[in-house]
Amino acid sequence: MHAYRSHTCAELTKENVGETVRLAGWVHRVRDHGGVLFIDLRDHYGVTQVLCDPDSPVFASVEKVRSEWCIRIDGTVKARDESLVNAKLPTGEIEVYIRDIEILGASEELPLMVFGDQEYPEETRLRYRYLDLRREVMQKNMTLRSDVVASFRKRMWDINFREYQTPIITASSPEGARDFLVPSRLHPGKFYALPQAPQQFKQLLMVSGFDKYFQIAPCFRDEDPRADRSPTDFYQLDLEMSFVTQQDVFDTVSPVIAGVFEEFGGGKKVDAPGDWPQIPYKEAALKYGTDKPDLRNPIEMQDVSEHFAGSGFAIFAKILEQDGTEIRAIPAPNGGSRKFCDRMNAFAQKEGLPGMGYIFWRDKDGEMEAAGPLAKNIGPERTEAIRQQLGLGVGDAAFFLGGKPKSFERVAGKARDVIGEDLNLTDKDRFAFAWIVDFPIYEKDEETGKIDFEHNPFSMPQGGMEALEGDPLAVRGFQYDLACNGYELVSGAIRNHKPEIMFKAFEIAGYGEDEVKKRFGGLVNAFRFGAPPHGGCAAGIDRIVMLLAAEDNIREVMLFPMNQRAEDLMMQAPSDPTSDQLMELGLRIIPQD
Repeated sequence: MHAYRSHTCAELTKENVGETVRLAGWVHRVRDHGGVLFIDLRDHYGVTQVLCDPDSPVFASVEKVRSEWCIRIDGTVKARDESLVNAKLPTGEIEVYIRDIEILGASEELPLMVFGDQEYPEETRLRYRYLDLRREVMQKNMTLRSDVVASFRKRMWDINFREYQTPIITASSPEGARDFLVPSRLHPGKFYALPQAPQQFKQLLMVSGFDKYFQIAPCFRDEDPRADRSPTDFYQLDLEMSFVTQQDVFDTVSPVIAGVFEEFGGGKKVDAPGDWPQIPYKEAALKYGTDKPDLRNPIEMQDVSEHFAGSGFAIFAKILEQDGTEIRAIPAPNGGSRKFCDRMNAFAQKEGLPGMGYIFWRDKDGEMEAAGPLAKNIGPERTEAIRQQLGLGVGDAAFFLGGKPKSFERVAGKARDVIGEDLNLTDKDRFAFAWIVDFPIYEKDEETGKIDFEHNPFSMPQGGMEALEGDPLAVRGFQYDLACNGYELVSGAIRNHKPEIMFKAFEIAGYGEDEVKKRFGGLVNAFRFGAPPHGGCAAGIDRIVMLLAAEDNIREVMLFPMNQRAEDLMMQAPSDPTSDQLMELGLRIIPQD
């Protein structure tokens, strides 16, 4: 017999009754039923109930075991009495009578329990992550992650992509976040960077003639943490193709993403790729207040400025006298009560705004009446015009925000999400996808008037060189994101592969040709030698698994994540270097005041 086990803790069935078996795993829990000890023995695959009574030669040893001890037992498989069958377990028809036991690893008192649903502070969970990962939900999440990665790989190979590994130690990558720098021992005073993404290398692969590349790529960015973003590293499905248009990229990657969500989405509806809308960035900002809209929520915001211009509501009327301002309405079907309106007004105040104007429509003596301070100020004709534009009726409400769109869009988008949730308008049993397209390449600083890049500077401008001769703020790029349920899952672009267009694009943002060559010399030089048109994208593995696992925090689907201060509490990183290490690298640490 094998030294540790003849079967896993998920394999034994009625067919094994009478056999002598060997199992190994962790003591999930111990129960004493009138002197008979029952142990739920757990391994990665499942749970088997084992038992021992005082007649067993190892009863005294079994009495000593505690939760999370790692043990090996030999025993005889017995059928459970019909009334004691546990239909929830694959092994629920049998139990194993212990005849021998070996303690493989005793456990000290646990800082967190593996059995049960107790909540523990994140600090405790991350410090003892190896115990946290033993819990059933974490085992499922990490297994799901592994299966998702395997599925992505298979799907990419099935459509004739090949996987290539790009360097981890490299130069800075043009991704817009902070680099993690690595000092060079052989070149004192110089630094490598961990790649923010394989961006330049995958483009160079296209220049090298490989045509279709993909990689499950580790990426490193020194960023502020969020619930849906790691502060240090993450993985993405990275892909690039030559001789493609934007639509070719969509047609290639959409079935791959949809297939993974269908395979692992737990039966939730997945919109067919052919039904994924392509929404211009400007339209997304107007209707949803974000470039990653949750389309499970049917609410669409609208511009209602014309109804407030010159109206009796002085605040909005004065706002509209300024250039670049507008008033937007957020419809709230079934939200027509003062209580709900007051709740949303309080939400806006928590978000840092003075409040939100509102109108709600109610029945009064068989007639529809518009209520709320705004309705009184702007009068019945304007109120009725707003109602008709928004398609609302009795029992409905609308909320209003005004100013320059960038000053209120974020809050408006969040308010739309809250309204959809609170009024049960958001379809929770669905994955709703949308391609966001036509991103602006440039933006103007309101204070300095300087033109700079708003989005990826390496996207091909729509219209090529000709587009760059006109108004920079009107230039749109062949850049795109894929949004799902309020998250950005994919980001990509058709690349600017022509040096002359690249130099012009950077010149508009104030970067000279020499600086571009210095910062991105490898890429620029390669484009001088017959670069093909190419494009691609990257899909965030961690975020996709988070959605599939129905988790709200990305750390729940990462094996060993950092905390919100970018610290590894388990391995105690970051740590102080030794004097010898600093000397070898030619570095000195200057204490911070």
